[in-house]
Amino acid sequence: MTLTATPKTVTSEGLDELFNRVNMLLGDPGASAGTSRREPIKTDAFVPQQPRSMRETGINSAMIEKIIMRFLFQVGVETSRRIAAQLRLPYKVLEPLFKQLRADKHIDLAGTTSTGDSEYCITESGRDRARRYSQECTYFGAVPVALEDYVASVSAQSIAGQIVTKQDLNRAFKGLIINDTMLNRLGPAVNSGRGMFLFGEPGNGKTSIAERITDAFGSSVWIPRAIAIEGEIMRIFDPAVHEEVSEEGQSSGLLDSMDIDRRWVQVKRPTVIAGGELTMDELEITLNQTSRICESPLQVKSNCGTLVIDDFGRQKMPVDMLLNRWIVPLEKRFDYLNMPNGKKIQMPFDQLIIFSTNLEPKDLVDGAFLRRIPYKIEVPDPSETEFVDLFRIMSEKLGFKYRPEAINYLVENHYKPVNRPYRLCQPRDLLLQVRNFCQFHSQPLELTFEAFDAAVLNYFSVME
Repeated sequence: MTLTATPKTVTSEGLDELFNRVNMLLGDPGASAGTSRREPIKTDAFVPQQPRSMRETGINSAMIEKIIMRFLFQVGVETSRRIAAQLRLPYKVLEPLFKQLRADKHIDLAGTTSTGDSEYCITESGRDRARRYSQECTYFGAVPVALEDYVASVSAQSIAGQIVTKQDLNRAFKGLIINDTMLNRLGPAVNSGRGMFLFGEPGNGKTSIAERITDAFGSSVWIPRAIAIEGEIMRIFDPAVHEEVSEEGQSSGLLDSMDIDRRWVQVKRPTVIAGGELTMDELEITLNQTSRICESPLQVKSNCGTLVIDDFGRQKMPVDMLLNRWIVPLEKRFDYLNMPNGKKIQMPFDQLIIFSTNLEPKDLVDGAFLRRIPYKIEVPDPSETEFVDLFRIMSEKLGFKYRPEAINYLVENHYKPVNRPYRLCQPRDLLLQVRNFCQFHSQPLELTFEAFDAAVLNYFSVME
C-alpha cells in the first residue's frame, strides 16, 4: 500500500525543524535528538496529495488570482475546467475564486458548453488589472507549491536515505567495464549520500561512471513544477534536466482519481552535469528580466539526485571561489540563496556531489575541503585483458566481426613497443576510425592490420 503525504503549510519554526530532520537523518553530530544510525527512507512514502481547499494549496488566493487573470489575458475566453487544468488544481478549489472574480467584474460569463461547463472571458477592467499583473511577472502555469512543502518533500525523498547494493551498481553500469575492485570502492561512496572525487587519466570513463550512478538508486521522486518564495515564483522542473516518469494510462483524469496533486511531477532521480562552462551565476537564483520568473540553480535542480562537476579544476571561475561557495552546504546539507528582491532564503542541499577531474585532488583543494568530500576514488587504466575485452564488445556494436588476431596485432605493434598506456575510450575511438577507413576505400567492414595502422597514425599523431 502506498503511503501518502499531504503537503501542509508550516511556520518558519516548522521549516527549521524540517532542516534539522534532514541533518539528523544524515547523522549530523550537531542535530538534536535521535539515534546516530541513519534509517533508510522509502521514496514511496511521499506522494503529493491533491488539495481539497484553497488553504491546503499553501498559496494565498491573491497569487492564484494573478495567475488566472494572466492566463485569461493571453487566451481571451476559456472554460472553467480548462483554466483549472492550466493551473493544475481541482475545479472545486478554484470555484470560489471564479465567483469572486466575476462579482468584482474582472471576468464574466461568456457562455456554457454542451457539457455544462462555464466559459469565462476577461472584462475591460480585468484586462487593465491583468496587464499590471503581467508587468510584475508573466507566469501563468501551474500554481506554485509553498517552499515549506518543497522542503518537506526533499526530506522525505532524501538521497541520503537510499541504500545501493552491488547488484544495483552492476545494473546501472551494464555495458561498461567496471571491475569488482572499483565497484567495492564506489558502493560505499554512493551510499554515503555526500560526495566523492573521481580522478584519473582522461579517457577512462570517469564521466560515464558519474552519469550512471543515479541509475543505481532505481527510484523516482516527486518535484514541484514551481515554488513560491516571498511573493516570487521559481521554476524547479526543467525538461532539459528532469526526465518525467511516463506511466501508461496516467492521464489527468486518472491522476485526479488517484488524488495526486498535479502541480508536482514524478521524475527519475535527476543527474545534473556541469562542465568547464560552469559559472557562479548558475549556482544562484536567476531572474529572467523579461518574464520576471526566477530560475532555480543547478544544486536545487539536482536535489534528491546527483550533481556532477565534470572536468573539475578547468571551470572559468577560480577553484577557490567554487569551493568557498559550497564548503558550508556540503557540511550542513542546506544552502543559502539570494532572491532577486534581496532576501536570503534557506534551501535543501540534498544530492550526491561528484567531482570528476583529470588532476590530483590534493593539487586542487586544501585539506579542509578534502575532509568534506570523504571519498577519493581513482579510476585507473584498464588491464590488457579488459582492454581487449572492450574491443570485442565495441566491435559487435559497430558492426564488425571480431578478429582476435587483429587486436593482438594492434597491441603487440602499437602499444607494447612504445609503452603506450591503455585507455577505456580508445577501443571505441580506434574502431570508428577503422570504420571510416573501410567506407572511404569501399571495403567491407573488417578489422584489418592496414586499417589499424592508419587509425593509430591519425589518432595518436599529436597526443604523444
